[in-house]
Amino acid sequence: MKSLKKYSIPFTGLKLGKHQFEYDIQDDFFDEFEYSLVKKATLHCEVELDKQETMLILNFKIDGTIDTTCDRCLSQLPQQVDITEQQIAKFSDEPIDEDEEIITLGKNDHEIDVAGLIYEYINVAVPFISVCDNEGETPYCDKEMLEKLNSFSANGEQSEQTDPRWDALRKMNK
Repeated sequence: MKSLKKYSIPFTGLKLGKHQFEYDIQDDFFDEFEYSLVKKATLHCEVELDKQETMLILNFKIDGTIDTTCDRCLSQLPQQVDITEQQIAKFSDEPIDEDEEIITLGKNDHEIDVAGLIYEYINVAVPFISVCDNEGETPYCDKEMLEKLNSFSANGEQSEQTDPRWDALRKMNK
């Protein structure tokens, strides 16, 4: 977790107003998180911190590519991401229960760690199902695997027989 120390923003010495912070996020960032969905990425993150009297408003802009695995051919697939998120942190000695989206900062807090937020935003942006756009046409598609899948699906359709219990329902639709 020592390498994540650079993602802590000390806000006590900052003047009121907007401040910019930039981070280049590479593979070593994701190595710090044990069960990360993302293992390889080349991303650029811009954090705009707007310091106000009673709160901090953090605006995140993350863009670049994440290496995912194609769910069809199992090859490595570069996935473009463009993430825009906002996080609010309020200064208060009492935890705020009404809204889970707000971070509470006490009077003893002098910095805010944005590594966890960046990690969360990136992992949420990973598509649930990743497949190559033009199947078999891209340079990273595994054509051999696609041919195997197609041959198995063609054989399965020919030998598939219908269950006779459904025949009564089919007659009702006619």
